[in-house]
Amino acid sequence: MEATLRWTLLTAVAPVAWGTNYFVTHEYLPTGHPFYGAAIRALPAGVLLLVLRRQLPRGSWWWKSLVLGTLNMGSFFALVYLAAQLLPTSIAATIMAGSPVALMLLAWAVIAERPRVLPLLGGGIGVAGVCLMLLTGTVTLNALGLLASVTAMATSSFGYVLAKRWSAEVDVLASTSWQLIAGGLVVLPPALLYEGAPPHLDGRAILAFAYVTVVATAVAFAAWFTGLRRLPAAAVGLVGLLNPVTGVLLGTLVAQEPLTAQQICGLVLVLLGIVLGQPLAATAAARIRSRSTGADSHRCRKPVVDLVIPKGSCDP
Repeated sequence: MEATLRWTLLTAVAPVAWGTNYFVTHEYLPTGHPFYGAAIRALPAGVLLLVLRRQLPRGSWWWKSLVLGTLNMGSFFALVYLAAQLLPTSIAATIMAGSPVALMLLAWAVIAERPRVLPLLGGGIGVAGVCLMLLTGTVTLNALGLLASVTAMATSSFGYVLAKRWSAEVDVLASTSWQLIAGGLVVLPPALLYEGAPPHLDGRAILAFAYVTVVATAVAFAAWFTGLRRLPAAAVGLVGLLNPVTGVLLGTLVAQEPLTAQQICGLVLVLLGIVLGQPLAATAAARIRSRSTGADSHRCRKPVVDLVIPKGSCDP
């Protein structure tokens, strides 16, 4: 049980870091360069992990790294960068909140990891909480931004399931570094073709990219893929709901945005949904059912004991 809690807490590092990434991208990174943004984010992070692990792909992991890097890193980073520039953070985060349910269904289809009742219930409660927390007013929606956000959710969910299916074959840090490098290389050609010269980066943008690369990418994805290896996909997906929670709390702490009663209720629902989807909740529920069954069995046997006539007694 302690080990499960430890892996859950480690996994939570990823969505908390990603929750800050929307804010940093929207506030400090140059607009109109989603491909360069993805490449600058992925390549240095991949090289950093490769230097730490010092292991190159072998055999099938050359093409697996390319597939996973394209789904989880290259296309995902470009789409998230675009969505963060075109949509309010609340809308982008709300759409991505559907990823736990998508991850559960894809894990069922691809790796036969059938979702249980509590994680499904937690997913529904969590998504409802995100909607309650973020959809607090009228906003203008951008069609391209919506498409980018939905596509990012779908591609990354499928990529995460594939990563879980293949994860036992290699070291987590090594496979994460290969994915990042492959994803960064994949988006370089369209960056050169469609965006021309790299964007000019001032001091703030360089510091922002450094944070995004090291914390929100290298550290976050290493933690995330470690969680996928150790925990059920449903549990990991629901931990991902800490992403929008982080965004809301960051807005309150940094941008001095007021935290309304509706948002507080949404936060509570999200946290409840996350807890319901964890293995510890399933273990606790099983223990409660076991104790309840034992108590019911004991009550059913008691009348039989009462009907036994003591030895030596006689009728009146």
